[in-house]
Amino acid sequence: MAYEAAQQGVHRICDRFVEDYAAADPIMATAIGVAGHDDQVTDYSPEGYAARAALAKRALREIADVTPADEAERVAKAVFTERVGLDVEIHEAGLDLGALNVIASPVQELRMVFDLMPAETAEHWRTIAARLARVPEALDGVRASLLTAAGAGRAPALRQISKVAEQAEVWAGMSGDAGFFATMVEQAKDIPDTLRRDLEHAATSAQEAYAELAGFLRAELAPEAPTKDAVGEDVYRLWSRYFVGAELDLREAYEWGWAEFARVEREAKEVAERIRPGASLAETAAALDADERYRVHGQRALEEWMQRLSDDALRSLRGSHFEIPDPLMALECRIAPPGGGVGAYYSAPNEDFSRPGRMWWSVPAGKEEFSTWREVSTVYHEGVPGHHLQIATAVHQADSLNRFQRMMAFTSGHAEGWALYAERLMQDLGFLSDDGDLLGMLDAHLFRAARVVVDIGMHLELEIPRGTGFHEGERWTPDLGLEFMLTRTITDADHVYDEIDRYLGWPGQAPAYKLGERLWLAAREDARQRLGAAFDLKDFHTRALKMGGMGLDTLREQLATLS
Repeated sequence: MAYEAAQQGVHRICDRFVEDYAAADPIMATAIGVAGHDDQVTDYSPEGYAARAALAKRALREIADVTPADEAERVAKAVFTERVGLDVEIHEAGLDLGALNVIASPVQELRMVFDLMPAETAEHWRTIAARLARVPEALDGVRASLLTAAGAGRAPALRQISKVAEQAEVWAGMSGDAGFFATMVEQAKDIPDTLRRDLEHAATSAQEAYAELAGFLRAELAPEAPTKDAVGEDVYRLWSRYFVGAELDLREAYEWGWAEFARVEREAKEVAERIRPGASLAETAAALDADERYRVHGQRALEEWMQRLSDDALRSLRGSHFEIPDPLMALECRIAPPGGGVGAYYSAPNEDFSRPGRMWWSVPAGKEEFSTWREVSTVYHEGVPGHHLQIATAVHQADSLNRFQRMMAFTSGHAEGWALYAERLMQDLGFLSDDGDLLGMLDAHLFRAARVVVDIGMHLELEIPRGTGFHEGERWTPDLGLEFMLTRTITDADHVYDEIDRYLGWPGQAPAYKLGERLWLAAREDARQRLGAAFDLKDFHTRALKMGGMGLDTLREQLATLS
């Protein structure tokens, strides 16, 4: 039975959950592209979290009582139960109230949602003004939840509090430049004077609210915060299941991470030897950074370089290696507003693709000189055949997937694993024939292997094994994690400093890249062995992507059924 013919059962429950949850979390609704909530903000208070957990529990009870009508509903039920079940586990563990980190917590979500809102007409700006006016109440909720978490002994670590306070100060205009919201509303053109006054007033109030949040974080929350960053094995295991979608043997993953790091390091050194014989990886990287062939001057030029490379990949891969429908051919590349962490990220299209998928590049404030050799594979990771192809393909499957599968089933292990797999795939397809660009891809893979080691190692405070050539026998600390990333990888130092803060505040997410890629590669090889001469890579990719998002254990089960 095709999805469009199923008006009850598993799909109906999933669809209704998306509608109900979008109303209860308007910021998330805008992020995933559900219309109708753009003038509202999410209730980040303890009561708001409890209400969303109640929605999830109700839907889980309903779906548990339903017998799937066909194979599609069986898969949909498995995906929904695993993903939403973990949301409930995290709530019941009290981990959602204390969510505060440098990359993906309510403080960033509330700021970044305005990047996704249309701003072409006066009506668009009225919607922005309405949401902007509610930013203070949303931040009031954030404060209430953080205080509740602190009272229960679950305050975020001091490092995250201090770094997020710095971000809030940038967005509030307290760091020498105009604040984010004041700058944003200056872009409004051809609007009535009354609306402009409303926007300016709301922007001022939003920036004042962010300034007050920064003060609260420093003066009230910081004294209650633990100075230790490591979350320990129990909390880490839950977050790892959430981000990876699998029950991992953490020590096996740690050991595999070391082996994978050594393997990629050997491969990178072979390429570096071709580029600059006798030089170390760091020396080769420095030479490439100085090579004018890989230089881009100015942020606007970086944006244009990204767009050209992304467009070329879309045109080259369409038809020959992937099925890419017309709506997916629009992928916008933009420089992100200042204040967030350094790096690239992707935002999905909305349901009707009137808002396209977008690749964002967050760069250090004032930086105008860029080296591209590291970033070619990043464009493939965030765009095509990476996140854009995978996530937008799922959004496009309205005839076969329910709305939860298309829009809310994102799992880091599934998505980031695919995007890292996509980087290596581009080498296999001949798109990284330049050794500089190839070393950039290997740098990314070396970095992601290091993440497995450092993230698990720091949070579980594991011992560094003999034979690694790095503080052997000592136990991981944040300082050792930073030293390892700075000295054993060739990633830009600005990025590394941000990354360590990210790992410590987002436990279990960073290893999902390499661990996810590991599964995608194993599943492809399994399909190749099972099908023999009948194996077709394009068909494998097409069918796998059309399944939508899911956890890695569920993905492993589904890919094993491909024939």
